[in-house]
Amino acid sequence: MPPRNNPFGYRMRPSRRRFLQYSLAALSGVALTNCQSATTTSEAPTEAAVTDEPAAPATDEPLHIYTWADYRSDAVIARFTERTGIEVIADVYDANEIMLAKLMAGGGDQYSILYPSDYMVQEMIGLELLTELDQSRINGMDNLFDRWKSPPYDENNVHSIPVSWGTTGYIYNNEVLNPAPEDWDYAWDNREALSRRMTLLGDVREMIGAVLKSLGYSYNSTSEQELQEAYEKLVAIKPHVASFESFGWEDRLIAGDLDLCMTYSILGNALTADNPQLTYIIPSSGSSVWTDTMVIPKTAPNVEAAYAWINFMMEPENSAFAVTDLRFATPNKPAFEALPTELQTDEKLFPPEDILAKCEGIMPLGDATALYDDLWTRLGAA
Repeated sequence: MPPRNNPFGYRMRPSRRRFLQYSLAALSGVALTNCQSATTTSEAPTEAAVTDEPAAPATDEPLHIYTWADYRSDAVIARFTERTGIEVIADVYDANEIMLAKLMAGGGDQYSILYPSDYMVQEMIGLELLTELDQSRINGMDNLFDRWKSPPYDENNVHSIPVSWGTTGYIYNNEVLNPAPEDWDYAWDNREALSRRMTLLGDVREMIGAVLKSLGYSYNSTSEQELQEAYEKLVAIKPHVASFESFGWEDRLIAGDLDLCMTYSILGNALTADNPQLTYIIPSSGSSVWTDTMVIPKTAPNVEAAYAWINFMMEPENSAFAVTDLRFATPNKPAFEALPTELQTDEKLFPPEDILAKCEGIMPLGDATALYDDLWTRLGAA
């Protein structure tokens, strides 16, 4: 499958991908232990000692990882190598579809770990590209919240391990917008006042999905009529949108040059923590709930190292520290329990069930993918 068309010239799903760049870099200040027990304190995890002696490597071959752009952290790679003796070589991509296209073309045979999103996991399972995981070799599967122990995109986690999750919504300047946004239609209802002072995502699935949701339809609709309605609604607002971009608008919003941006919760929560004039909201009609995962492709040349990496990334201490520092949601229950109370009760970070009930995961579209791509291309030219 070729990469999806992106006529606006922006990366398709990059902004929330930045969490591993930050979280892995943050982990360079945290000892990475092998402890798998649940932490129940209300305080953030504290630094623990790291053994001075590296473990004997499980394999002499390097671990090649194919991951999202900006995921790479030399510090965490060094710690993993110190822990296991395994060398890591990381390459990056900007979209699920780019990763898939490389694998389908036979150019990904060197990789033993990939980072597809939820819907892409399902597509790759259908294409028989993923290894069935040996659960006995993975530590901490019981630590996952029930929602991620058998997610709809991969029942019983047969092929994938969840790393993080979040939502999609609006971030806005609370000193300027009054009344405040509550739902997706706010941008349309106030498009004259917000003209050229708002950005929407440069992501075909999230952008069309959000408009579908605002119309009362599914985020994953394949109805031609419903998709045409969504397209016409996007055409109506396009002249007032400063840009369709998923990343790169942050400084303008902080500086006051923008008033409203559509974003993923990883940025929505991180930016509001440092800028009290900003607020992130999950639209009241519902949104997407996304999950990022780790998988082992069938062509993986170094399965031993792949399992070592998964276990390294599953450690609750690592996940809890990243949440504390970066404000993204973890599917790891012991990590959640280790968080300060103010983070555990933050409904923008960990939405309550009544909000999640209105949200949907992004699912594969099948033959309707071409229709989404056509509408997205038409919107770019409109």
